Amino acid sequence: MNAPIIDPLQGDFPEVIEEYLEHGVMKCIAFNRRGTLLAAGCSDGSCIIWDFETRGIAKELRDKDCIVAITSVCWSKYGHRILVSAADRSLTLWDVVKGEKITRTTLPQTPLQARLHPGSSTPSLCLACPLSSAPMIVDLKTGSTTVLPVSVSDNGNGAAPPSRSKFSDGGPSFTPTAACFNKYGDVVYVGNSKGEILLVDYKNTQVRAMIPISGGAVIKNIVFSRNGQYLLTNSNDRTIRIYENLLPLKDGLKTIDDINENLDGLDAVEKLKAVGSKCLTLFREFQDSITKMHWKAPCFSGDGEWVISGSASKGEHKIYIWDRAGHLVKILEGPKEALIDLAWHPVHPIVVSVSLTGLIYIWAKDYTENWSAFAPDFKELEENEEYVEREDEFDLIPETEKVKESDVNEDDEVDIVTVDKDSAFSDSDMSQDELCFLPAIPSPDVPEPTEKCIESLSKLVDSNNSGSPLSEEGEPNGRALNHASSPLEEDAGGTRVKRKRKPSEKGLELQAEKVRKPLKSSGRTSKFKNKSVVDQDTSNGIYGDDVSDDDH
Repeated sequence: MNAPIIDPLQGDFPEVIEEYLEHGVMKCIAFNRRGTLLAAGCSDGSCIIWDFETRGIAKELRDKDCIVAITSVCWSKYGHRILVSAADRSLTLWDVVKGEKITRTTLPQTPLQARLHPGSSTPSLCLACPLSSAPMIVDLKTGSTTVLPVSVSDNGNGAAPPSRSKFSDGGPSFTPTAACFNKYGDVVYVGNSKGEILLVDYKNTQVRAMIPISGGAVIKNIVFSRNGQYLLTNSNDRTIRIYENLLPLKDGLKTIDDINENLDGLDAVEKLKAVGSKCLTLFREFQDSITKMHWKAPCFSGDGEWVISGSASKGEHKIYIWDRAGHLVKILEGPKEALIDLAWHPVHPIVVSVSLTGLIYIWAKDYTENWSAFAPDFKELEENEEYVEREDEFDLIPETEKVKESDVNEDDEVDIVTVDKDSAFSDSDMSQDELCFLPAIPSPDVPEPTEKCIESLSKLVDSNNSGSPLSEEGEPNGRALNHASSPLEEDAGGTRVKRKRKPSEKGLELQAEKVRKPLKSSGRTSKFKNKSVVDQDTSNGIYGDDVSDDDH
């Protein structure tokens, strides 16, 4: 067993299910940049926005034109917009605050994933990965699409083969291709079915570099860390690979041009590979060497120190957590439901997973009570210790404090205006108004009509007077009406159906026992009463024959 597994001081990562969220059948999730809001796409075409601080629903985005399952959701950089892709081949851009639809675009193929351009606060471009075609750049304003190359052609000019950029019926069959933007959105990283990572200049639709993966397995997922320094790929060979990004976070294409100038005498394909070796380098590989399982929805933690992935096995809700050094540190086991999506909170050690049944499970760290956090001078004792107090311990001004001199200059002004930048959001533009929370709109309860309330009250009184099995005063013969046995009760008009609470099995047994007891007791009483009458008559010498003689 790895040492980090048994080391209780190994880092901040979730351990137990803290809570679950339920609303319809949810399929995919995404946090906003600060982790204060969680968007979830549902099977009925709606997008639910949860306030992650209160665990309540803050907004519901519903398009009347979309009634099919949502395939992905993506926030804009500052949280004012959400891009939703659906199984009806649509891409819908929403204004989060107003809850209004901005644009709706229909693609030739169903988009499995769609990502907004990360370099703009109000993006109009997105990267879509359709089910059976090459990735494409979509202009949400005009609806125009630009198909990206997914392989290097034989002539080596970096362009895609002509047949792969068309959607004709006679075109070649596609394996779903993974793609993502880099941190600032100037380069698209494409993982193809040949086991190659392509760096694509989407403005000129050219492949600028290529990194082959050992084994040539199909790449199913490709994800960047939040800081842009690491790239993750998930392949069909059941291996997760971590690459270190050697390019600068900004102006990556300019750096690639400088690398190209220093490489001469190579053919086109070899040159692309040479450039690729200076853009990405393999850092770690993760796999389960025993079970050889496939992985689902791998991603980085918010700070990039941890890597998580779900098991793709059916009926299994397992989440594996590795540190960046490649050690398996935790396996989280959930309910017997398949896992379909996964996300790590941008700031806190919290993981959110989506099950096949549509529930969202929130995994958090199992914190233990530490009283020293409230009183720094508090010391926890494992056993009783004898304590000898100091001579001046309970003096108003102890002698030890009299000797000390304060190093704080009380005349200095305290700066309460300047805001320190959080390292996790170092690229934030302070001039931009970031959306962190949504105002909650309470929905008032619908008041019940007065006549209905009086009618229900009268029914309740009548039922209590008619001898309920739950009361001690039942009918003399022990028969009682069990109103709780029927879950539905219709009003006199027959128009309104009221659902009543169904009692538990234990409650039904107790009711039946109370009904049986009066029956048995009344039977015994009558039996003994008749016997006493016969005994009394016998003692008085009265028999049937004597009575008949007297009558005569």
